[in-house]
Amino acid sequence: MRTVSFSMNISIDGYCDHTMFNPAEDVLEYFTGTMDDVDLLFFGRVIYQLMFPYWSDVAKDQSGTAAENRFAERFSAIDRVVVSRTLKSGDEKTRILHSNPAEELLKLKQQPGKKISVDSISMLPELIKAELIDEFNLVVHPGIVGRGRRLLDPGSLQENLNLKLDKIINFKSGCVALHYLKQ
Repeated sequence: MRTVSFSMNISIDGYCDHTMFNPAEDVLEYFTGTMDDVDLLFFGRVIYQLMFPYWSDVAKDQSGTAAENRFAERFSAIDRVVVSRTLKSGDEKTRILHSNPAEELLKLKQQPGKKISVDSISMLPELIKAELIDEFNLVVHPGIVGRGRRLLDPGSLQENLNLKLDKIINFKSGCVALHYLKQ
């Protein structure tokens, strides 16, 4: 069975709005490395539209820094599933799913392959409840932003989810990667 990994950038005060962060080179290199074990991205519409076509354009044009270009090439080469009620189509590497994300993720998890990377705050409570997330990869940025989406809304989980800290990586940029496993 495949591993499902939830990855998210987060501020010290718990906000997860990707537009609030400007990832340093060392963080981009870290995320590029994590993509080596991933062969499927599982997104909600909001994060998908934030990430694409931006990163695929960077990969095509080589318009970023060396670290951005490497991340863009790796990231945009991976197949993706996007859960959306409103999105009608994507590119040739994107399949649109209109309902039942937990059911679909379970099917994908049971297929052979590498890790599935989930990046969706809106689906997180449902996927946790369905016990589909095997590991959490949080990169804490050294900033307090005071606005945006939180990792979880108050009351969104019925039970605590206890995790085991597997790894901590400190970056020169001041960010910290925390890797947790489901117990």
